Amino acid sequence: MDEKKKVIVICGPTASGKTSLSIELAKQAEGEIVSADSMQIYKDMTIGTAKPTLEEMQGVKHYLIDCISPSERYSVANYKKDAIDAIDTIFQENKVPIVVGGTGLYINSLIYGIDYNDIEVNLQYREELEKIALEKGLDYLYEEAEKIDSEATHKISRNDKKRIFRILEIYKATGKTKTEQEIESRKIGPKYEYILFGIQMNREILYDRINKRVDIMMQNGLVKEVQLLCEKYSQYPTAMQGLGYKEVVDFFNGNCTEEEMVDKIKQESRRYAKRQMTWFRRYENIIWLDGLDNIQNNINIILEEYNKR
Repeated sequence: MDEKKKVIVICGPTASGKTSLSIELAKQAEGEIVSADSMQIYKDMTIGTAKPTLEEMQGVKHYLIDCISPSERYSVANYKKDAIDAIDTIFQENKVPIVVGGTGLYINSLIYGIDYNDIEVNLQYREELEKIALEKGLDYLYEEAEKIDSEATHKISRNDKKRIFRILEIYKATGKTKTEQEIESRKIGPKYEYILFGIQMNREILYDRINKRVDIMMQNGLVKEVQLLCEKYSQYPTAMQGLGYKEVVDFFNGNCTEEEMVDKIKQESRRYAKRQMTWFRRYENIIWLDGLDNIQNNINIILEEYNKR
């Protein structure tokens, strides 16, 4: 049997330094980067997603950044197909693929070879769910989803409306739970060998970095960016659910002051980072890197592991 080709994966919480590490690694390893970030995929959403600028990319080619309209629905199934296509292309160019991001579902779809069925949204059922969420609260729907698929619900936040809906929608459309579908598709396994690296750092330092990043986003014009998005697009099925965007929309709708909005983005970002770390710690074969260590030391660890596989 042919040996599987090797793909480097760098994951970690928001604001942990994935971008700078991966770009420097790509320069030294003749690599190209495939983003695994569910928000950086969208066009016109730059400030709130902390997208790397052209200057920051330093000539390193990036895939799956800035390529989908916010008016389009984009699923994990779409991501898996597009990411595999990008990895195939990088191998054809005799470069090293480096998958980088913090979206756990995206990374899972690759490293476990999971096929998330791209089920068409049943708009009538979606409207029913929206109505129930308004009348009975999202907590009620979370508990309904928990009765169907407790394993899937325990991996998500109780206020993650998009994923709660998805658990219920998958079950209604297929009669199978999301977890059952994942188990079935894992039997096939991944196309490539994924070598997993995770960035970790002291929680207080990480939280301080997150708070500073949000302040920089505000200075760089996050509110204006969201305003322009609202003017340009009439609908955004998944894009505006993103962290930092829904809070600004709440501010526009008069549900909070600007100060409350900024505090909320910081708080939700810290909570998200905590959930990301919980997610990545489940990976059995992950090699942890110290995010506060010298970048070159971390690159040496990655290359040494990559070369001995």
